Amino acid sequence: MAEFTLPANSKVGTGKTVRAPAGAKRLKSFKVYRWNPDDGQNPRLDTFEIDRDTCGPMVLDALIKIKNELDSTLTFRRSCREGVCGSCAMNIDGTNTLACLKFIDEVKGDVRVYPLPHMAVVKDLVPDLTHVTAQYHSIKPWLEAESAAPDRERLQSVAEREKLDGLWECILCFCCTTSCPSYWWNSDRYLGPAILLQAYRWIADSRDEKTGDRLDQLEDPFRLYRCHTIMNCTKTCPKNLNPAKAIGEIKKLLVARR
Repeated sequence: MAEFTLPANSKVGTGKTVRAPAGAKRLKSFKVYRWNPDDGQNPRLDTFEIDRDTCGPMVLDALIKIKNELDSTLTFRRSCREGVCGSCAMNIDGTNTLACLKFIDEVKGDVRVYPLPHMAVVKDLVPDLTHVTAQYHSIKPWLEAESAAPDRERLQSVAEREKLDGLWECILCFCCTTSCPSYWWNSDRYLGPAILLQAYRWIADSRDEKTGDRLDQLEDPFRLYRCHTIMNCTKTCPKNLNPAKAIGEIKKLLVARR
């Protein structure tokens, strides 16, 4: 029988524990993934005790408190704190989500915080988005038109505009993409849920005049058809979008034009 083991330097160890100040009554423990590419050490889980009475309600509030008060070396992305930018996407309590939208009270027991899974890590909770960003650029995420530009904006009917609902709201946090087993094993060729939802956003746009070229680019055994409708993407999306439905719509259009 074949035996598979992880490389020695990928095994996560137990890190330091930072206690809350004496007298703190409402305590919550955060176990945070740490890895520094410069120190040559294995990844570890550091434990931080947080006094809930001096912390905001969201996981992001706790991470900011840890960085400001307990360990300034903790590294993570964040920006808007409103679920709009997608910067603070990470794996919290076993689910990909946005730290700014995740209530601490929703987690029973210790809060475990990891970077998005199945991506190279830059440091601590920061994933390397170089590859997935290149995939995004490959779908040409902008309006392409061959007709002459009008004097004003290109108009849409109300019905045409409604077709973009559930698509334009995507903030490219990549929670869905990194939850997809098909993307885990085929990320070199499969575009993944987030990119395919974005591709359909332009295919569905009545103002775009390159629908045929966009479908040609996607008609590939790997770029599109590695999707097996596992539905992890839809389940985990913090914006309550449905990438699996968008992928299905692309497949329907490819069948219809044959």
